[in-house]
Amino acid sequence: MSAFQITIDGKEVEVAPGHTVLEAARQIGIAIPTLCHLEKCGPLTSCQVCLVKVVANGQSRLTPSCATLAVPGMVIESETDEVHEARRTALELLFSDHVGDCLSPCNRLCPLQLNIPAMLRQIQAGRLDEAIVTVRQSLPLAGVLGRLCHHPCEQGCRRGVFDEPAAIREMERFLTDHDSKQEFRQSVLSMPKAASTRQSVVVVGAGPAGLAAAHDLARSSFAVTVIDRNARPGGTLRDVPQADMPAAVLEAEVALLAGMGIDFKTGIELGAQVTLDGLRRGFDAILLTVGELAKGAGEKLEVPLAGALLKADPSTCMASPPGIFAAGSCVKPIKQIVRAIAEGRAAADCVRLYLRGQSPRRAGKPFSSIMGRLEPGEMRDFLRAAGQEPSAAPCSRCSATNRAAAVQEAARCLHCDCRSSGNCLLQHYAQVYGADASRFRSERRPFEQQLQPAGIIFEPGKCILCGICVKLTELAAEPLGLSFVGRGFDVRVAAPLGRPIQDGLQAVAEECVRHCPTGALVFAEKTIPADGKV
Repeated sequence: MSAFQITIDGKEVEVAPGHTVLEAARQIGIAIPTLCHLEKCGPLTSCQVCLVKVVANGQSRLTPSCATLAVPGMVIESETDEVHEARRTALELLFSDHVGDCLSPCNRLCPLQLNIPAMLRQIQAGRLDEAIVTVRQSLPLAGVLGRLCHHPCEQGCRRGVFDEPAAIREMERFLTDHDSKQEFRQSVLSMPKAASTRQSVVVVGAGPAGLAAAHDLARSSFAVTVIDRNARPGGTLRDVPQADMPAAVLEAEVALLAGMGIDFKTGIELGAQVTLDGLRRGFDAILLTVGELAKGAGEKLEVPLAGALLKADPSTCMASPPGIFAAGSCVKPIKQIVRAIAEGRAAADCVRLYLRGQSPRRAGKPFSSIMGRLEPGEMRDFLRAAGQEPSAAPCSRCSATNRAAAVQEAARCLHCDCRSSGNCLLQHYAQVYGADASRFRSERRPFEQQLQPAGIIFEPGKCILCGICVKLTELAAEPLGLSFVGRGFDVRVAAPLGRPIQDGLQAVAEECVRHCPTGALVFAEKTIPADGKV
């Protein structure tokens, strides 16, 4: 048979005999999701996430596209509400028996979504250059936050249920202090420089929200100017006692922003030296982050007010006229510095979308399955792989942390996040399709973490029984291999004869870890001794 045509979502595509609907869809750029599909393994059809609708002879049916061969004249629906709902349901059914967090509690509670477990792993492994980049990419004014953040992350740290939470804020301080001493410069090198030829934004107000917004806008390649009525940038940060934050720390953070190409103009007040109309003629967008308004000051800004605050849409940060945005304490009362910085970041996201011709909106929270409270036995599982040393006493934590102490403290992290978070297909498609991880969930089974001497970690509660690892060991003719063990709801992947998982992965361990769609199989991190020597 020669090539023939089928129709997918109203588009005709030429298909060779023997090709599947999934292959045909990819030919024309339709991205059908898959979890259990790996071309060399053939169709496994276990996840049902790749469902499409086949319409023929007045009838229709949902079918997995990875195993459905294309036939002449076939009509397929992929990107419809009905099909998306079926895929969402398939994902939610997979979560019904899923045991594990995508994001750790500390990560979820961080207003700036810092990947705290990744930072702590990097410190523990001695990769301080990577750790500072992790911090700088998520935390504008990282040196300030390492001293002044009220650390909600530590309130959610599961280690605190056992003894003391990990000293997360102190680890941020340790990294930024080392960075300021130029022990490594990746943090600066990773920051883009602004260019005068790009679209321009003026940020009015150089407090925490304004500086954070300027940071993110510059990283998005906009030309950013910050104006402030005071002689030096920093806003209320200039009022912090030296004992809590030396002025040199703030100066270093402002210098880093200037090094990104941000242009600071001080001693300029909106409503006095410049007007809103004048700024609108000179810039593509305006972001007002002028801080808490003094009585009568709002009228000078020439934007609508809501009582004593500037009026801005909470979901888009847009004020009026068009092209004007507002954020921070001038819009709503904010007491914590980290939340002010988060508001500046949210406003920067809205400005970025507006300037790129898209509808402004605040960024949503990343998807995470949530395991909930740990039982005592589960806590013991996590503690087996964590450092047993107690946290430093509070009086010691106020002083500078040395490298060896930082490694020891980072090792206390339970790493209760998923090591594949950000690379997990299940998490990714749950975000794409708006899945509700708790829709079909009942009482969860116990968390289990199998640490293998060869450096493999297997977490059965994250396994969706896709069959990829079983098939790969079969194709590689592994002497023992992996198989499905048990019946009904008790089926699990295991090595036969009660042997450990690693015994079934002599030849294809790396390949199985690489293609595991959920992080049920991962490699443990390499660490360094507690003395900090690499």
